[in-house]
Amino acid sequence: MADRPHGYARYKLDGCRCYTCGWAVATYRDQREQLVRRGQWQPFVDAAPVRAHVAELKACGLGERTIAALARVDRKRIRELLHGRTERGTPPPTRIRPATAAALLAVEPTPENLPPAAHIASAGTVRRLRALVAAGWPQAHLASRLDMTPGNFGAALKRDRVTVRTARAVRVLYDELWNTDPLAEGVTLQAVTRARNHARTSGWAPVGAWDDETMDDPASAPDWTGVCGTPAGDYAHRRLGTPVCPRCKAARNSHRIEQRAA
Repeated sequence: MADRPHGYARYKLDGCRCYTCGWAVATYRDQREQLVRRGQWQPFVDAAPVRAHVAELKACGLGERTIAALARVDRKRIRELLHGRTERGTPPPTRIRPATAAALLAVEPTPENLPPAAHIASAGTVRRLRALVAAGWPQAHLASRLDMTPGNFGAALKRDRVTVRTARAVRVLYDELWNTDPLAEGVTLQAVTRARNHARTSGWAPVGAWDDETMDDPASAPDWTGVCGTPAGDYAHRRLGTPVCPRCKAARNSHRIEQRAA
């Protein structure tokens, strides 16, 4: 028997059943039950949502080894979550530790994590390319920088999904050009004007309308004026000479309905 003091550890690890060790275990269990009843301690959480999330990550092209590395959990925990303990003949668990669940749920299928050939939503890629055109960069110039033909570039602006390789290349190009004057890079004034007019006519949001943190979120919307989505947005658009965005149109119409009702 190890030379450790009597208490919870000696009861669990050494099998000591003396009065002191038994009292320590009983006290621990009583405190744990009180914390659980008060909602202050949650030893396990439902494994089903975590298992579904890991399955989605794998469907996007992430392997179990990569997921384990990104979540900083043992790969065995992932295999057990998905397949159970095959060597013991036990099924996948119904509950897992909260820390493991939080770590796995924090892993997202981003361009930094996925393999180059995997496909992801094109929202961020299309928004970056359109914003560069709105800044005056001709589509032919951008296509050349991306080693794409003008036809493929135009098609990329309409696709729902793109490869991770393309998304990465566009992100690098955007970070390089978003704050650079096309005229200073040799683009003619005529080409810059044509690109800006095309973007304006098409309703493409400029660089400043997007938040870098939400640009890749398909559910996010551009803020052209700083007050988009409010009744003041309609006036701000007109003052800036930009087309009124859908959010500002909706806010304007809603405001008019409220005024009539009042």
